[in-house]
Amino acid sequence: MVLTGGNTNDCTQFTAVMNAIRVPRIGPGRPRTRPDHVLGDKGYSSKAIRTWLRQHGIGHTIPERADQIANRLRRGSRGGRPTAFNRRLYKHRNVVERCFNHLKQWRGLATRYDKTAVSYQAAATLASLLRGR
Repeated sequence: MVLTGGNTNDCTQFTAVMNAIRVPRIGPGRPRTRPDHVLGDKGYSSKAIRTWLRQHGIGHTIPERADQIANRLRRGSRGGRPTAFNRRLYKHRNVVERCFNHLKQWRGLATRYDKTAVSYQAAATLASLLRGR
């Protein structure tokens, strides 16, 4: 979990979150640090993020923003190919949105009552753990 200010765009913290991922293995061995696939919303549709994922060999399903589609079409053949997008796989992203919805049921998290970042992060961790029961 990476905590930022409320006015910070999520995509600016993408690499920090990806570098913090630890996927436990079944049985012995150290945790994996690279996921097989990333599902993201249109907020993560940027050339920098797609390039980073490609360089690290991580598949992704991120829809293209309307302005990016229009810009690519305006450039014609120089605009490149449209990005691959799997609608069936993208439907699994609702798990993430439901998780955010459950976390925001905690009024303290939704309205940000906590004064310090440490106490807010502790409340978010506690809400996540209790929701996992």
